[in-house]
Amino acid sequence: MRPDKLIRILLAWRRWGITPPMGYAVGAIRHPDRPAIIDERGALSFAEVEQRTTRLAHGLRERGPSGDTRVGILCRNHHGMVETVIACSKIGTDAVLINTGLSAQQISDVVTEQNIGLLVVDNEFLEHVTALTDTQMVLAWTEGTTRHATLEHLIGNSSARPLPRPSRHSRMIVLTSGTTGPPKGARRPDPPGLAPAATVLSRMPLRSGERMLICAPLFHTWGIAGFQLGIVLGATLVLRRKFEPQQALAAIQRHRCTSVFAVPVMLQRILELPADVRTPYDHRSLRVVACSGSALSADLAKNFQREFGRVLYNFYGSTEASWVSIATPHDLWQAPGTAGTAPRGTKLRLLDSDNEPVPTGGTGRIFVGNDMLFEGYTNGYDKELHDGLMPTGDLGRLDSAGRLFVAGRADDMIVSGGENVYPQETEDAIASLPEVTEVAVTGVADAEYGQRLAAFVVTPEGSGLDAETLRARVRPKLSQFARPRDVVFLDRLPRNATGKVVPRELPDSTGSDSPVRHGR
Repeated sequence: MRPDKLIRILLAWRRWGITPPMGYAVGAIRHPDRPAIIDERGALSFAEVEQRTTRLAHGLRERGPSGDTRVGILCRNHHGMVETVIACSKIGTDAVLINTGLSAQQISDVVTEQNIGLLVVDNEFLEHVTALTDTQMVLAWTEGTTRHATLEHLIGNSSARPLPRPSRHSRMIVLTSGTTGPPKGARRPDPPGLAPAATVLSRMPLRSGERMLICAPLFHTWGIAGFQLGIVLGATLVLRRKFEPQQALAAIQRHRCTSVFAVPVMLQRILELPADVRTPYDHRSLRVVACSGSALSADLAKNFQREFGRVLYNFYGSTEASWVSIATPHDLWQAPGTAGTAPRGTKLRLLDSDNEPVPTGGTGRIFVGNDMLFEGYTNGYDKELHDGLMPTGDLGRLDSAGRLFVAGRADDMIVSGGENVYPQETEDAIASLPEVTEVAVTGVADAEYGQRLAAFVVTPEGSGLDAETLRARVRPKLSQFARPRDVVFLDRLPRNATGKVVPRELPDSTGSDSPVRHGR
């Protein structure tokens, strides 16, 4: 590197530290003309993002967010969301990443709880925020004319003068999924250095200058992980506002994407495309398809690798814990369904109810320690640590090779007839049936056994699979109490914006409100 560029990078580091602005400042110095972001409206270079986010930072600051007041971001994946996160960091204002799948009431609650004074919102979500009369609005993605201020207006009408080092360090606040209760704000730490990136890169062979298609929502921890790794690598982020499986394949081919960040249901949607639609697209540029956000079934892991090659990586983690383990293509080929092993610098332990280690093959609560554990919830609550390790809330077991298998949430386990039963085992057995495209299994009350399992199953139209046949075919794979006594067939499973099934939105398994058909 030329000495003058090195000096400029050192000055940028002194100003920004290890933050998103630092990454884009370095990119503007080292490769100013390289595309930093490509979305439906074109490409922005690193130099353009650096200049535009400085202007946007001035514009946001002039509109008032300061001190404890935060900026909320209610956007899909596009350049406006990325630029807002960077601009907030440049002025030391916390950015709250709001799930686009929340209801109007949930958004209103989040705005109040997180003390959001200014909301950056896509035009399509304006009807969800009409009640927020005391909150300033700035539109990000717009269609046609609008009476509201827009990000482009702020960028075009604000100063380009260099910004001083912010007086406080900003945080990205990510909301928990809210599948089992109200979403909570979790303060995400900035990486303390390059060690966290090195941990992930020790398992996933991402390279400098990646063309990275981020399908996972950027408001989700997994989307943010792709964004942060992209900063370190000087990657080009390829973004689409909504996930469509055929459009994702088209983007991979058009932009020669070398990596994809997605959630498992997105990979399932790609495989569900008819062969004559899917196979013409060229995906030979792909080296890494990284998935996280929900359980990756063994069948999905096998089928995806048969179609796309040994490029699949399964990343197990959470909003609070960041990463726990990573499964490589070799792991997923040898032991489909595994969450892999703990990467370098990560402590993984399975403990019983007395906080004692469980033996190999035994099921225990998953605890983890790493450099990126969250800094607590914004409501003041925290997770209780044990010997410096954080509980993930999941149960799991380790095989003889040290590979982790996640059995499901600890609070999902049911006791049926005195036996501990894990719904994940039943889900995996049902998912292995070729007629099944989606399945969710949960516990329901039972007068005789205390609890029983109910399976909610999606099959293609005309499959002919009924409840009795399903139970007969999974019977050899499951113990008596792990066999589903209720089977409900649905058109689709209720999922949130990150692809997770929302249990409270599943119908009553007694059959009174099943939208398709019911079997007992």
